[in-house]
Amino acid sequence: MTSYALWAGTSVSALREADHLVLGLAAELAFPEAAFGCTHFLRGDRPRMALSFTLPSEPLLRTAEERLRAQGYEVTPGVPDAAGRAVVYPGADALTGTLTVGELLARSAIDRVTVLGTPGQPPPAQRLVTHGHVRPQWQGGELVLAAMPAVGGTLVPFEVPDPTPCCADH
Repeated sequence: MTSYALWAGTSVSALREADHLVLGLAAELAFPEAAFGCTHFLRGDRPRMALSFTLPSEPLLRTAEERLRAQGYEVTPGVPDAAGRAVVYPGADALTGTLTVGELLARSAIDRVTVLGTPGQPPPAQRLVTHGHVRPQWQGGELVLAAMPAVGGTLVPFEVPDPTPCCADH
């Protein structure tokens, strides 16, 4: 299937706010199941987030481009880098509660799961508690979810929905 991509830089530097922008545009345009919406960290004098959208049709891409431009974004064809963090992707809505790694892979566009500090992939029967927040990242052309061990022999996604801000305890 041919896909079409575009991206836009933002003034946003927080992941949560960038997620909100991606999800808002995806809802506003009623993106089809095959769509991807990612965040990308732009380094430089003023680190910030970029948003990318990969869509299954050129007309939908043009509509997304028009909406982004109407909201004041400068839009560029393609994606800013190969390491986007997926917020909208096929099957993302089905990844809630506790599921096995096998179920997660079968229900979504995620290609594999890695566990921090361990070689290889977890077994398909390994349970993963999603907390309704699953943000895989593109690595070498694959959508990969980084997970970490948790209570009771389960796994959780490495990225948590409400992280504690740095230095919050002092």
